[in-house]
Amino acid sequence: MASWISSAYDYYLSAYGTRQASRYDSHRKEDLRNTVNKIKILNKESPLYKIKISKDVQKFAIDIKESTRNIKNVVASFSESEEGIGAAFNKKIASTSNPDVVTAEYVGDSSSFTTSEGFEIEVRQLATPQTNIGNFIKRDGHDFLPGSYSFDLNMNTHSYEFQYNINARDSNESVLRKLTRLVNNSHIGLKADIINGTQELAALRLESRQTGLALRENALFQIVPENSPESRDAMHILGIDAIAAEAENASFLLNGTKHTSASNTFTINNSFSITLNGVSNKNEAVKIGFKPGAEVVTDDIELLVDSFNQIIELAEKHSGTRQSNEKLLKDMGNISKAHSAAMNPMGLSVTGNGAIEVDREKLTQSVVSPQADKHIQTMNHFKDAIGKKADEASLDPMNYVCKVLVTYKNPDPKKNLICPYITSVYAGMMVDRIC
Repeated sequence: MASWISSAYDYYLSAYGTRQASRYDSHRKEDLRNTVNKIKILNKESPLYKIKISKDVQKFAIDIKESTRNIKNVVASFSESEEGIGAAFNKKIASTSNPDVVTAEYVGDSSSFTTSEGFEIEVRQLATPQTNIGNFIKRDGHDFLPGSYSFDLNMNTHSYEFQYNINARDSNESVLRKLTRLVNNSHIGLKADIINGTQELAALRLESRQTGLALRENALFQIVPENSPESRDAMHILGIDAIAAEAENASFLLNGTKHTSASNTFTINNSFSITLNGVSNKNEAVKIGFKPGAEVVTDDIELLVDSFNQIIELAEKHSGTRQSNEKLLKDMGNISKAHSAAMNPMGLSVTGNGAIEVDREKLTQSVVSPQADKHIQTMNHFKDAIGKKADEASLDPMNYVCKVLVTYKNPDPKKNLICPYITSVYAGMMVDRIC
């Protein structure tokens, strides 16, 4: 059983471990208490069943849990206002005329700006990191004598000592790999890799994650060998103490006025978070402003549809397999099909499996048409329906996997016991074997 638990956790971490948490993943005590009460009621009425243990069942259940969580977060973001999706008309979303050069996010107070305000940025130069490139040496050579070596890596506020050993069997390439791991595993703001020269030659490259230089700074980092002949000789062979490219600040024109920044991401007036992605063509400034309300509403509807289509795609992927009982595809597909007639005039077409195809131009026109209120109401009904179904699936994802019924619960409610933690089987941690 331990191996199955481990495989479930491994899959979760590899597939979802890097997913950024949403603020809607945080809950108050009352919300958690409400969830526990729902689980108690659910399991009190649930029959006893067995699930054939397999990695596919574990993955399917975890995928359901995470897909429904995504839907619930999207629905929650549209449910903060009584207007629902229609509240997006009042949102302020930054827009940029050339995202390849500059991207922007509005992070200020919604009342700070009017939609007519904006500015222009012309990017002259991006902020760059410092790069040190060592000497190219033969991969299969043995230029280093066996022994212990060290060097100091001095940064603006810290100094680090790196120690490494070289054995008689170590080739030049194995020494480079050893130093690469040593630097990367230290997590001090540098990344190291090996670059190729010819087929026989390789060198160590060190690059700072930080960009730009502050006033009176000459370098972001310096490498100095230990004051011993052996370490100095090793550094002479490596050559990583030489700067190949100095760090430079970003340079740009903001409404015609020159500015610099040590980073390619910065904030203007505490309202716009700006990220420089490329250099502008000469005399071609990027215009930063706000998206029209209709485009914001269209973006929100597309986000809702995308989250819905993801769970349809998941259900379709497992349709007809041993781990799925087809219920997920039917439940979700029935929701979109029930709203199909109302959504079709908006440019939202429901396919045979329940997925929704979006005609963005037609959708944008529909939210500013005389029937806009009706269309927004349709999408709010759709939002509420999939939110409710996602909540049910999130509480009991095992409802959608193939299982063998063992016995029904006693119909006498006085003899039914509440099992508040039985839905822990969703992660495949407590599934039973079928002989």
